[in-house]
Amino acid sequence: MNLQLIFWIGLISSICCVFGQADENRCLKANAKSCGECIQAGPNCGWCTNSVSKIAQGLSIYSLVIYCGFHEKLVSRDFTYILTPQTFALKFKRAEDYPIDLYYLMDLSYSMKDDLENVKSLGTDLMNEMRRITSDFRIGFGSFVEKTVMPYISTTPAKLRNPCTSEQNCTSPFSYKNVLSLTDKGEVFNELVGKQRISGNLDSPEGGFDAIMQVAVCGSLIGWRNVTRLLVFSTDAGFHFAGDGKLGGIVLPNDGQCHLENDVYTMSHYYDYPSIAHLVQKLSENNIQTIFAVTEEFQPVYKELKNLIPKSAVGTLSANSSNVIQLIIDAYNSLSSEVILENSKLPEGVTINYKSYCKNGVNGTGENGRKCSNISIGDELFEILFRFKFITSNKCPNKDSETIKIKPLGFTEEVEVILQFICECECQSEGIPSSPKCHEGNGTFECGACRCNEGRVGRHCECSTDEVNSEDMDAYCRKENSSEICSNNGECVCGQCVCRKRDNTNEIYSGKFCECDNFNCDRSNGLICGGNGVCKCRVCECNPNYTGSACDCSLDTTSCLATNGQICNGRGVCECGACKCTDPKFQGPTCEMCQTCLGVCAEHKECVQCRAFNKGEKKDTCAQECSHFNITKVENRDKLPQPGQVDPLSHCKEKDVDDCWFYFTYSVNGNNEAIVHVVETPECPTGPDIIPIVAGVVAGIVLIGLALLLIWKLLMIIHDRREFAKFEKEKMNAKWDTGENPIYKSAVTTVVNPKYEGK
Repeated sequence: MNLQLIFWIGLISSICCVFGQADENRCLKANAKSCGECIQAGPNCGWCTNSVSKIAQGLSIYSLVIYCGFHEKLVSRDFTYILTPQTFALKFKRAEDYPIDLYYLMDLSYSMKDDLENVKSLGTDLMNEMRRITSDFRIGFGSFVEKTVMPYISTTPAKLRNPCTSEQNCTSPFSYKNVLSLTDKGEVFNELVGKQRISGNLDSPEGGFDAIMQVAVCGSLIGWRNVTRLLVFSTDAGFHFAGDGKLGGIVLPNDGQCHLENDVYTMSHYYDYPSIAHLVQKLSENNIQTIFAVTEEFQPVYKELKNLIPKSAVGTLSANSSNVIQLIIDAYNSLSSEVILENSKLPEGVTINYKSYCKNGVNGTGENGRKCSNISIGDELFEILFRFKFITSNKCPNKDSETIKIKPLGFTEEVEVILQFICECECQSEGIPSSPKCHEGNGTFECGACRCNEGRVGRHCECSTDEVNSEDMDAYCRKENSSEICSNNGECVCGQCVCRKRDNTNEIYSGKFCECDNFNCDRSNGLICGGNGVCKCRVCECNPNYTGSACDCSLDTTSCLATNGQICNGRGVCECGACKCTDPKFQGPTCEMCQTCLGVCAEHKECVQCRAFNKGEKKDTCAQECSHFNITKVENRDKLPQPGQVDPLSHCKEKDVDDCWFYFTYSVNGNNEAIVHVVETPECPTGPDIIPIVAGVVAGIVLIGLALLLIWKLLMIIHDRREFAKFEKEKMNAKWDTGENPIYKSAVTTVVNPKYEGK
C-alpha cells in the first residue's frame, strides 16, 4: 500500500529580521538582495517590507510573508507554506496471519555431513510449526560450497569428481545451487533435500556470500513473493568477502546481477565475492530478512556481521542442526517484533528527524527514533517528525518537487511524501520596474527592496559595476601600506568591503577591511582557543583562570597540591595545572615519587604486609596506620603492573616475619591516590627432602659401579679379539716348511703280524 502526503514548502527569510540567536549569522551572511534569494537563506529569518500598511493587504489565504518583528502562518485545506518543522503521524501495525516465504541456504561442505541428515526432514516439520504463525507459508532450499578454482578447492580430475576421501562418496564441488524454488509443499522439500550429497573444499571459510547475493537478486527464479521474505543461512564456518578472490586470480568486483543457469551459479570463477556493504544494499532492496544459523564457535563473527546488516538475527546451531526449527521460530519472532524505518535519498537541504512512540512508554529520537521493539500483533506505533531545513543559501533546488519514500525494513509497503518547492515570494509579482526608488530607475522595486538591473549594484542600485571596479573605489577597500583589496577576504562594492561568506556558517570574516575572523586562532585539543576562550580577530580572549595563546594553560593550582599541603611537595613549580619537577630524580603528579631513592619499598613494607597477609609489626594497628593506599592482590609476579605506564612505579621485593619473600608495586595516579598491587602468595623457603637425596646418592653409586664393570668387560673383550686376530695373522705369514723332520723318529713303533688274516 502506497500513501502520498503532499507538502508545499516555502522558507521565507531575510537579513533584516532575525528570529533566534543560533541562526543570526546565517541571516546576516545570506546578504539577500531580493525576497526570492531570502527564501534560500534559512527558516528563521524574515524579509522586511518598507510599508507596514501592506500587512493586511499583502496576505492571501494561501500565502505567508514575514514582516519586521513578527510572523504569521495561514493554512488552507490543500497546502501550507511551512516555516516550522512539520509533523505527521505514520502508524505501523503488525498484521496477523501475514504470508511468509522462507529460503533455507545450507553449507554442504564436508563438516556439515551430519547436519544434512537432520535438514532432510525439515520441510514438513517446519511447515507444521510455521502454520501456527501463518496459514500462507512457502519454503525453498539452496546449497553452497566454494568457488571452483584453486586454492579454494583441489582442481585435480579425481578431486573434482570426488573431493572427499575414497571411502566417502561426495558430489563434485560447486559455488551455489538452487535446489528448490519456494513452494508450499513440504514433502517436495523433504524429497529433493533427501537426494542431496555432501561435497568438500580445501580452506576453512566458505563462499556463502556468493550464494546470498544470488538468492537476493534472482527473485524470479527463487520465487520470492511480495510478502515477508526470510533467508536462513546455515553454516559451521566463516566466510570469504570482497578481495579474497585475488587468491584465486579473480579481480573483477561482483556485479550484483543474477547468473543462474539451470539453477547453478556459473560466474563464481569470474566475479569476486561481494562486499558486506554490497550485500546490505541488495538485501535491503529486495526486502529480505536474514537469519544466520551458525555453530557456537562462530557466534562472535556473525554477531558482528549482524550489526552491519539491518533486520538480521543470529541463532546458535547445534553440532548436528537438530535444533534448527526452534532456532528459526525464535529468530523470526525476534525479527518480526522489531520495526526499523528507512527512507530514500533526501533532496539537498532536507533532513528528517524520527520520533517513535513504542510500547510501555518507550520513546526514541534521532537514530533510535527509527525503531521499536517488542511489538505484538495489533500494536500501533511511530510518529515521524519531518524537519525541512534548507542549508543552501544561494539557490533553490533544481526540481520544483521531490519525492521521499519511507518504509519499514524487510517490508514492501511504503509511504510517499511529495515536496513542492516555492522559490519566489508572491510580492514579486507586484514589483514596479524602473522605480524612482532605485536610483533613477536602475532597478525594480519589489517586496520592499530594489532588484537592480544588470550592471548596477548597491542597496539602491546607486553604483555601476564599472565604478565598483575602478581604482578610486578600490582605494577605500585597502588598508594603509597594503595592496590587498579587503584583505583578500571580500569584494569592494561601492567603496566598502563586503566580506566573503564561508561554507561553515559559524566562521565569519569581519572588520572594515575583512581583516578579522573568528576561526584562525591557536587551537588546543582540536578546539579553537582550547574551548576556554573566544576567538576575536585571530587572537584568543581567554576565560578567567586561563592563559596562553590557545587558552590551554590553567591558572588553577589545585591539581598541584600534595597531601602535605605543599605545591608539588616543594620539589617543583605548578605550570598550567601540572607540576614541573625541578629535581629530575622526582616524578609523579605532585613530584612525590623517586624511583632511584632508597626507602620507598622499606617505607611501605610493614603496611603492605599487614594489609595483604594480616601479619607483621603493624598487624594490630593496621586499620589506623595503613589505610592511606588502595591495595589489589594478583595471582603471580607476571600480573603486577610493568614499567612504561603513565604513573611512576616502584617494584619491591621484601621479606616478611616468616622469612618469606613477598612482591608488590607502589605507584601514585593522577588523582594523587596511592595504589599497591601485591602477589597474593609469598615465596617461602622449604627444607631439603632427605629420602630422595639418599636414594639418589645410592642409586648413583650403583649405576656408576655397573657402568664401570660394563666398560671393563667391554675393553677386555675388545683386547682378546685383537690378540687372537694378531695371532691368526702371524700364523698365515709363517715362512718355514711345515712338513715332518727327517731326523725325527716317533716314539711309537707299529709291528704287523704277517700271519694275521683279520679273523
